[in-house]
Amino acid sequence: MWLTCSSIGRKFVMALTGICLVLFVTFHCLMNGVALFWPSGYNAVCEFLGANWYALVATIGLAALFIIHIFYAVWLTLQNRKARGNDRYDVVSKPAQVEWASQNMLVLGIVILAFLVVHMIQFWAKMQLAEILHCDYMHEGVAVPPAAGSLFIQIAFSQVYTPIVYIAGFIALWFHMNHGMWSMFQSAGWDNDTWLPRLKKIGCWWTTIVVALFIAEAVVFTVRAHSNSFEQELKEYVESKASTHALQMDALVPGMPGCEAAQGTCGGDVCPDAQPENL
Repeated sequence: MWLTCSSIGRKFVMALTGICLVLFVTFHCLMNGVALFWPSGYNAVCEFLGANWYALVATIGLAALFIIHIFYAVWLTLQNRKARGNDRYDVVSKPAQVEWASQNMLVLGIVILAFLVVHMIQFWAKMQLAEILHCDYMHEGVAVPPAAGSLFIQIAFSQVYTPIVYIAGFIALWFHMNHGMWSMFQSAGWDNDTWLPRLKKIGCWWTTIVVALFIAEAVVFTVRAHSNSFEQELKEYVESKASTHALQMDALVPGMPGCEAAQGTCGGDVCPDAQPENL
């Protein structure tokens, strides 16, 4: 099969998985932006993207994309080194068009992978995985629900090392994506003198905007985590959940058996179903 037996095929697989990962990174950046201005909305998104079947299918697909991308990256690197033989040790002047990132894509990928491991430990393992295992994460003696994304942001960015690791990972991501975005189009055949310069500019702008937003989010999350305590964030989360539940009760259809739904009362007593949800 040409996708595995030829160098062009392997580069095409790298390009295809790469564009899918770029789109995911962009979506993730925008989703994190919700947490900047609307924490309760971010929690709602986290609840929607919990351990539901569609989220699990997307997670498995995303993991497959990462694995395939990494596997083919290592494969192509070893293939190129084998083709060059001992010549790779020769000191030669590199052409001006050969970028630093293109010579260090594997190293940049390893840095990004290390950052990804930290990110998954801080968030995915405590959220989606915890929901799958039906086990809440305990912090300061409090069971934090898997969908409480704003609380996990508070926990993660209150650590001193978190912004350092994240910003270093984002810088590596900028170099990796900036080169990867236009090179994947080049691998797909868009390598003429007209389109390649345009794609380089589009890739640079896209990558710069996404990474700049990521860094801004990391800075704001860090400042917010050190300005507010976990107890304050927990209180706001509980109040938000209670408010959401109250709105849901107000929207109940009047005439439900045993309740005046609009007021949530049963002969003057509060309906059992109208009690706030447990954390």
